[in-house]
Amino acid sequence: MNKFDRQSSSADIQALPDDIAEELSRLPSEVISVDDAPSIAPPVPLTSDEVRTIVVSLMLTMFLAALDQTIVATALPTIGRQFQDVSNLSWVITAYLLASTAVAPVFGTLSDIYGRKAMIITSLSLFVAGSILCAIAPNMPMLILARGLQGLGGGGIMPVVQTVISDVVSPRERGQYQAYFSSVWMVGGILGPVIGGVFAEHLHWSMIFWINLPLTAAALALLLPKMKKIPVFHRKRKVDWLGGVLLMASAVVFMLVLTWGGTRFPWLSPTVLAMVGGAVALIVTFVWHARRADEPFLPLPLLGGSVVPFGLAAGGCALGAITGLTVQLPLYYESVYHLSASEAGLALIPLAAISTCGAAIAGRTMARAKHYKRVAIVGTSWAALCGLGLTVTTLPLWALLTLMGAFALGLGTTFPVCVVSIQNSVQRPQVGTITGALNFFRSLMSSFTVAAFAAILLIALGADVPLAGEHHVAGGIPAIPTEDMRHAFRYVFGAATALMAGAALCLIMMEERPLAGPSTAQPVEMAE
Repeated sequence: MNKFDRQSSSADIQALPDDIAEELSRLPSEVISVDDAPSIAPPVPLTSDEVRTIVVSLMLTMFLAALDQTIVATALPTIGRQFQDVSNLSWVITAYLLASTAVAPVFGTLSDIYGRKAMIITSLSLFVAGSILCAIAPNMPMLILARGLQGLGGGGIMPVVQTVISDVVSPRERGQYQAYFSSVWMVGGILGPVIGGVFAEHLHWSMIFWINLPLTAAALALLLPKMKKIPVFHRKRKVDWLGGVLLMASAVVFMLVLTWGGTRFPWLSPTVLAMVGGAVALIVTFVWHARRADEPFLPLPLLGGSVVPFGLAAGGCALGAITGLTVQLPLYYESVYHLSASEAGLALIPLAAISTCGAAIAGRTMARAKHYKRVAIVGTSWAALCGLGLTVTTLPLWALLTLMGAFALGLGTTFPVCVVSIQNSVQRPQVGTITGALNFFRSLMSSFTVAAFAAILLIALGADVPLAGEHHVAGGIPAIPTEDMRHAFRYVFGAATALMAGAALCLIMMEERPLAGPSTAQPVEMAE
């Protein structure tokens, strides 16, 4: 294999486009080869209008995935009454989460093999097919199976969208676009329960699935005409299907442990322990297979180095903290501050909205600053301090919401820095694989944190208390003294503080590699 070296290949590297040349010059000489070098961008670059169209279509595509994470929740009682089955209602959400988590690394890797266009069409097709089957489902088992199919498509949307953005926007500019997608995720998360409730109450619950059809058609109509102009970086190779199946199976079993542990089965029950053993056996088998395969599904060396493991850990800690708090805080607001269910939902908005502001600040900083990770180090450290304040003080509601907003502002700076740093650390033909792995590990960390926060509350309260919204189904919030609830949630805030301190430490340890692209980036405006 003909390899570049620093002296003999300088002319070859200079002959490439500026952004490709800069990326190659940053890689160690021993890992750059003619076969592995990124593909050259098409001769006609994308115009600002074309980039805007692609970004808007990707935002609409992302909105689909964000909306379906939450839109079903408020319609569940209506669905349960129609099918006369409330015992299996939780599976309507669980089936989607299991499927979407398991396939995230699959779609990321396949986009590096077969291309972004094929995978975005595949994921949206599965999503639409699942939506139609959900809408016409005649009973609860069919609805659960259809939600699983919908989750297969929804799980592919996030990594493929992030990978397409990496193809059309340089690393230095990319952080600014991550803020746009964070805002889309926030809007989808907020509007989902509202839209689901309106459809279930005033129209029919099936409308929460039918609405996906026109949204998907609009996204494809905007995106597909521009896909042929997007630079091509994928590389056809043999697919390691066995490795992919092992990885998905281990994820599903681990997610079931986190879903059932402490709720359906005690944590130390034979069922949960057997499932934990099964998950460990599957992941050990996956690692054994990946070490011996010529082209493994997820190359293990890709997860090593001085950037990827620390970026994965920091992003997972941040997403886990905000997800765990979002799930458990309504109970705190209702029990301690005596808010209604709708008021408790509104009280969550500062956590989601201000974290998006933090992501926007970090994205703009990345476009201009040489030492771009400092904003995330400062942000996560600030979030840890705010979390410590929540842990050790008793505050009125307005002060709590203010401090929670400050916590979210610092936390939000983590997301663009981690995503862009991880993508910037690998070669172009591996961006989809590492992006899928990033979403996979973040989903697992979110599920783990939700389960951990619930376990902390149950231990602190010393009772079998319905958590994570289950008290609404049970007929009201638990009759627990306010001071006991305050005391229990101090441990939850302490756990969130520890997660943010861990994120700050990981960011400090993560190598800060130069970002390719213009030193002062101007983002595409989303509106004239």
